[in-house]
Amino acid sequence: MELERKNGEWIKSGSCDLGLRRIKVRKESVYEEEEPLSPMARMFQQPESNVYVIAMLGFKNPIDPHFLKANLVHTFLKHPRFSSVQVADEKNGGEVKWVKTKVDLDNHVKIPMVDQHMASPDQFVEDYIANLTNTHISTSIPMWDVHILNLKTCDAESTLVIRVHHSLGDGTSLMSFLISCCRKTSEPDALPSFPAAKKSRSDTGWFWKIWSVLLLAWNTLVDIWMCVATTYFLKDTQTPLKAPSRAVAFTSRRIVRRTFCVDDVILVKNATNTKVNDVVLAITQAGLSRYLNRKYGKGMGDGESWENNLPNSIRLTATLFINLRSSPGIYVLTSLAAIAKMVKKHSQTEWGNKIGYVLYPFKIALKDNPLDYIRDAKATMDRKKATLEAQFRLFMAKVFVRFYPTKLATFPLTTMWFSNVAGPQEEISLFGNQVTFIAPSLYGQPVALTIHIISYEKKISMVLSVDDNIIPDPYQLCDDFEEALKLIKKAVVAEGLIKK
Repeated sequence: MELERKNGEWIKSGSCDLGLRRIKVRKESVYEEEEPLSPMARMFQQPESNVYVIAMLGFKNPIDPHFLKANLVHTFLKHPRFSSVQVADEKNGGEVKWVKTKVDLDNHVKIPMVDQHMASPDQFVEDYIANLTNTHISTSIPMWDVHILNLKTCDAESTLVIRVHHSLGDGTSLMSFLISCCRKTSEPDALPSFPAAKKSRSDTGWFWKIWSVLLLAWNTLVDIWMCVATTYFLKDTQTPLKAPSRAVAFTSRRIVRRTFCVDDVILVKNATNTKVNDVVLAITQAGLSRYLNRKYGKGMGDGESWENNLPNSIRLTATLFINLRSSPGIYVLTSLAAIAKMVKKHSQTEWGNKIGYVLYPFKIALKDNPLDYIRDAKATMDRKKATLEAQFRLFMAKVFVRFYPTKLATFPLTTMWFSNVAGPQEEISLFGNQVTFIAPSLYGQPVALTIHIISYEKKISMVLSVDDNIIPDPYQLCDDFEEALKLIKKAVVAEGLIKK
């Protein structure tokens, strides 16, 4: 059966095909047409970047499936994107649009049977999620589901796995929506709080303003050239972290995480007069260098003084995603009516995939002074802030995806993806159940390594999504990130940079 427009409504006609072009519906169902998919949403539907967001939430208590379903009716089903299917209007050039539909929760809430006395529950949860990344959600229903794992692990009594196709929204949108469904554990009627986004102020004179504009224009031109070069001929070095081709987008992913104390990151940030993002990028650069040095060498000592086994001039680039909303940060909505209006034009939340991306070059090297990783990260990020590269990438998506599909309408084949999103500052509860951890990630992307950074309460987590055929030891990579933070913190203390 296929959707056919008649008198302004979508009704069934013909044979069934579960692709985007044809969706099975009942004639008596009423469908309300909404706006077309955005260009960036369509990029996340390309065969080699058919990307899903998958978030793991740990809870202090077991999950009551009936109570969860009752709350989903008043939250998820109130959101237009979570109650719409994607339909190609073949009478309008095949343009894909959001079409409102009725939702059967039984198609979206999965409760696998688990052995409560199994030997390794943590490994079971990890394997369950890895197997889940081999599957996709039918386009005949809204593209999201939740999986209830009532199994005690090392840091939770139960785990909720939320899977959402990336075309529904980016990390900022989905985090805003999720947190709007939560409440503070200490104040059950209060919404979670986030650090206020700081806006940069410019008090410089006219000369420096003119210089800044000229520098912005020059940097943007250079980055546009690098964009084209990277797409067509300038490739990353084939390291043990890099996928050999885009075919990696079709493989399963193993998702692991490592949690640090946020106070350690803040200590380094304050001591070096940098940003949290600079510190986590420095940790990433140092950790990647340690990991690759081990891979290129035959064996290492205690980690204090290593022989340098790294090849010269390794080119390792990350696709680093940037929030392009007019007002950055997470929005917490105060009512169900506000949730229903999230996708409206001119909404404060600016729902959707309002993101661009930049090419972030990691300088792979062993440094005698670990603080050099901080200096590298700050210099590179300052340079990336003085460019319109991310905006240009979004512009390319709007033009090339819609009118002229080419390689420029796809994500570049870099070594890795990197994303950073803020989480709530205090303990929260989802539908009355206290959250012990939040771990978002992706699968379906054309890279073998993706790193997500998320903060929650007094913790900051690095969540890795890896193709374990290429990176068979992701926990070793986590160990290297952890060791990198220790070495950087140790260097801060040794140089007396801690501010009293």
